[in-house]
Amino acid sequence: MTANFISRRLLLKRIVALVMLAAVEQFIPAYAATNITVNPGAQTSLSGEIIDLTISEQSFHLDGETGTAVTINGTIPGPVIRLKEGQQATLRVTNGLNEDTSIHWHGLLLPPAVDGVPGVSFAGIKPGETFTYRFPVKQSGTYWFHSHSGGQELLGMYAPMIIDPIEPEPFRYEREYVVMLSDWSFESPETLFSNLKKQGGYYNFQKRAAGEFLTDVRRMGLWTAIKNYLMWDQMRMDPTDFADVTGYTFTYLMNGLSPASNWTGLFRPGERVRLRFINAASMTFYDVRIPGLTMTVVQVDGQNVQPVAVDEFRMGVAETYDVIVEPAEDRAYTIFAETTDRSGYARGTLAPRTSMVASIPERRPRPLRTMEDMGMSMKGMDMGDMKAPHGGMTMPKTEPASDIQTMKPSDDNPHRAHSPGVQPMPGLHTMPAGDADDQGRSKIPGAEPVKHGPDDHGPGNQTVAEYSMNRLGEPGRGLEDSGRRVLLYTDLKSLVPYPDQREPEREIELHLTGHMERYMWSFDGKKYSEAKEPIPFRYGERVRLTFVNDTMMEHPMHLHGMWMHLENGAGAYLPRKHTVIVKPAERLSVVVTADAPGPWAFHCHLLLHMEAGMFRIVEVSE
Repeated sequence: MTANFISRRLLLKRIVALVMLAAVEQFIPAYAATNITVNPGAQTSLSGEIIDLTISEQSFHLDGETGTAVTINGTIPGPVIRLKEGQQATLRVTNGLNEDTSIHWHGLLLPPAVDGVPGVSFAGIKPGETFTYRFPVKQSGTYWFHSHSGGQELLGMYAPMIIDPIEPEPFRYEREYVVMLSDWSFESPETLFSNLKKQGGYYNFQKRAAGEFLTDVRRMGLWTAIKNYLMWDQMRMDPTDFADVTGYTFTYLMNGLSPASNWTGLFRPGERVRLRFINAASMTFYDVRIPGLTMTVVQVDGQNVQPVAVDEFRMGVAETYDVIVEPAEDRAYTIFAETTDRSGYARGTLAPRTSMVASIPERRPRPLRTMEDMGMSMKGMDMGDMKAPHGGMTMPKTEPASDIQTMKPSDDNPHRAHSPGVQPMPGLHTMPAGDADDQGRSKIPGAEPVKHGPDDHGPGNQTVAEYSMNRLGEPGRGLEDSGRRVLLYTDLKSLVPYPDQREPEREIELHLTGHMERYMWSFDGKKYSEAKEPIPFRYGERVRLTFVNDTMMEHPMHLHGMWMHLENGAGAYLPRKHTVIVKPAERLSVVVTADAPGPWAFHCHLLLHMEAGMFRIVEVSE
């Protein structure tokens, strides 16, 4: 997080660097080009007591174009760091850039001084300097690390980290691969940000056209279709808004390779293969599937979970999912990671031999937002048949949040994709009768609800969700009625009971807010620069964080330094996560044990949302 994300001086430096690199390449023979170019997909592994990393700019060649990348040890992604639970890690990071840099060890529990967030816990790494990160390794699983300085993460500065456990793992496999998903643009981060500030839908080329309106007229009637289009127009929003930055400028990468380059992992038929999926994208959610193979989810965000067999799962930015597949046939399988707005995909292959390739699945129609995603009650409104054949446009009736929170659980199959609408599921933080006011806000003693109602529009907030609801039992817009088993947050259960079973002492309610036209993102209507005080935690307390999403976009919320226990109905087996997706108009609660003194970053992990103000500091005081 930096205050001067858009810096003319920085932009000029990068332009000069790109010109110099292009000039140098004109005089370098082809056989020597590997000295200055990124080597993607290599999955070089580093381990040991001391690990050296160098941050530098290099040219990046992708599908016939060349840009400037910020790399870790010369590759995109950077090398796989392999540590052992219980060891003392020493990582020496040398800054070869002409600007400050940093590394954040995403999901790791460590002292604030080595968490790697400039302006929060340390000053950053100056050009030419080496900073040594030392910390005890207290956990195991699949993690990753990335820059927390300006737009460097978007430029390629990210890499996997695997921590092997002391005790044997509770599942077996014969082979493993890291599958790191990311996004790349030849436009600079500053240009992307500037374009979005000018026009929030700058990169959205999938807006509804005249032909679609005529289809809606035939399906729902002229007047109903007109009312629907007018409603969206009056709100100055677009139901096709699923991604701020799309495949118009992004190329979607798997282990640093484009779909055309096709990263390939090998297997022998009958082997169990562990795939460690990491979403290292700056702005992209992925829907991941491997046609022909069932994926058994065994780890989420580095934490073991009770195994869940699925055909597809949605990955928010910064989440990790470990799955085991068992390809029995002597054939190739496509690893297909489709963006949620359907504007593109990352793709790779699992095959017995490198020469084998599988077909690429047909792209699905782009989905549409609904009034439900805006937190609007459609009760009493005659909107006709608003369900499109692909499940994109639905207008189910909803109830106020205070009523939804006391409804009984659904009996639907938890491993099947649910149809859209209100899906009351077990374990949502439910307030006992008398513990909520008429707006569904908590009256628990010591709670700190934020006043935020329909009258609280401000310059930093475009809309307010009229009704927020539990959406943990929904797969996410665009995955409804797919006929596949889609992973739900309610499927996730820790393998063992989590240690701190205390009831939360208090509750803090945070609203996720934004103004798409101005491209402003915030908490409670205030950008980070406007938030004067940190969010206070008391050391040792158990606190509930309740997120209410007033925007119509999903937000992957990440808390540094501490685990969030997702209140999803798993009782004593709540899953531990470092990043949680909050859907539009969703009310979602996590419980945190404040066991790490110091200042900690807390933010949306969509890079440009964070830079636009969706960032706060949590201060744990002793």
